[in-house]
Amino acid sequence: MVVSPLLFLQISTFTFLLLSGFSSVFAQKKTVPETRPNIILIMVDDLGYSDIGAYGSEIKTPNLDQLASEGIRFREFYNNSICAPTRASLITGQYPHKAGVGYFNVNLGLPPYQGYLNKESLTFGEVLRGAGYSTLLSGKWHVGDDSLAWPNQRGFDRFYGFIGGASNYFDIGQYGQAPPVPLVENNKRTTLPKDKYLTDEIADHAISFLDEQSKTSKPFFLYLSFNAPHWPLQALPEDIAKYKGRYSVGWDSLRAERIRRQKALGISDPNQAIAVRDNQVPLWDNVPYDEKKLWEAKMEIYAAMVDRVDQNIGKLLEKLKALKKDDNTLIVFISDNGAQGGYSGSSGRKPPRNTGPIGTAGSYGYQDQSWAYVSNTPHAYYKNNMHEGGISAPFIAWFPKQIKANSIVKGTGHLIDLAPTFYELANAKYPATWNGTNIHVLPGKSLVPVLTGKSEQVGREEPIFWERAGNRAVRKGKWKIVSTYPSYKWELYDLEKDRGETTDLAASRTDIVNELSADYVRWADKTGVVDYDKIKPANPIGDPVPRQANGMRRDIP
Repeated sequence: MVVSPLLFLQISTFTFLLLSGFSSVFAQKKTVPETRPNIILIMVDDLGYSDIGAYGSEIKTPNLDQLASEGIRFREFYNNSICAPTRASLITGQYPHKAGVGYFNVNLGLPPYQGYLNKESLTFGEVLRGAGYSTLLSGKWHVGDDSLAWPNQRGFDRFYGFIGGASNYFDIGQYGQAPPVPLVENNKRTTLPKDKYLTDEIADHAISFLDEQSKTSKPFFLYLSFNAPHWPLQALPEDIAKYKGRYSVGWDSLRAERIRRQKALGISDPNQAIAVRDNQVPLWDNVPYDEKKLWEAKMEIYAAMVDRVDQNIGKLLEKLKALKKDDNTLIVFISDNGAQGGYSGSSGRKPPRNTGPIGTAGSYGYQDQSWAYVSNTPHAYYKNNMHEGGISAPFIAWFPKQIKANSIVKGTGHLIDLAPTFYELANAKYPATWNGTNIHVLPGKSLVPVLTGKSEQVGREEPIFWERAGNRAVRKGKWKIVSTYPSYKWELYDLEKDRGETTDLAASRTDIVNELSADYVRWADKTGVVDYDKIKPANPIGDPVPRQANGMRRDIP
């Protein structure tokens, strides 16, 4: 068949226009701007409920206070009372036993207590990377020591930080003598550079990750996991200097100051009962002068550590603005548990011998119970305890144009709610199977209705549950039952009136105790919780000292 020149020209023109149209469609599809938000999750370690300005503290935290004034604060946000179980829930959206970290990052021989994240529990990194996000992590991991369970093996594109539960903040250098600080960067072992401060290095690597990521068209998820203010108390001299003399007022006066500020801010309800004074803490006026000087120094260093975290959050905010990504980024700030109670001298795990003055490399000071009592204001008890002081922490969320500025809500959120929140905002599908493995369903609820002002608190059908080392609790509506190992007796509190947990109603409301305890038994069976006496290790981590004669508790860090 012979095609005339005119017909050939018409066919060629039509083909060209058709192909141009397809190219145009594909080009338009490729250049559609990404509208899904970037997400930054900031976690600090052992920070008490009242340890930042937006929650009543005297510690200088202007950047966190700005996020709070431009965003939302929860009065009630719950964690799992201690490091590794909290991080297991946070990273996977599961209760810690379901994720394999029901006790700590040590293997007790059963799947719910294997000490590292199991394959049935997907991480933020795995789900969000599958949804097209860059996934970045800088800081503390603490949910699996074996290299097969490190961050790069669990969905994170980039990682810098340390794998275990605690770290020195200085390497050998001008601030004192200490062993090298072991770190990992993208599966390669390294150490903290000499004369560098770990909090700064964690933030600087996060910022460098953002610079690198900005060259892509992807949205990003950054998990910024600070070690501070977890012991050992080590801080930069210029930060400590800001707080010289501030804590000479003592813990009794400082707690009263914080309570007044919390009421003025609206964080604490004036009609609520607050925790009674911890009788294990001596009256400040009765502390000898020389001891007061040491106590003051401890809190000056602790405040300096929190201050330095805030400075680095300020650097992060500046980078976001410079990258022009601040308008479409959600930032969430939380703590992994309340401040640590207990005195270091009571712990079976003695800290190494000090080789430098407190606050420097080679020193291993703790905040200790007297100041932790202030940090957890207005709540009762400490880290590793299921009373409010152990499991309650600040919660700030900042998302320009999405969250109403300076909002304070009841909230009643939990760590398990963050995964469904992030996945909803990222339009990320949470799979039923992954590499041939059936995946645990998510038990939490999205916080989006609360963040966007459609609800005052998280709507959930199920209670919230806790168990760790025999310590147990259930929160259902306004009611909370709690017990502290080795006792199995439930206490009952009405948290609408008594968040300080001052009046135990268990004897008069046995109906509520029975209802919530039955809920607990069903949850424990479904979740794989085992009676602690049956699995208790020879050298327990974080076990509480038994109840004291005066009714107070003392928890070991």
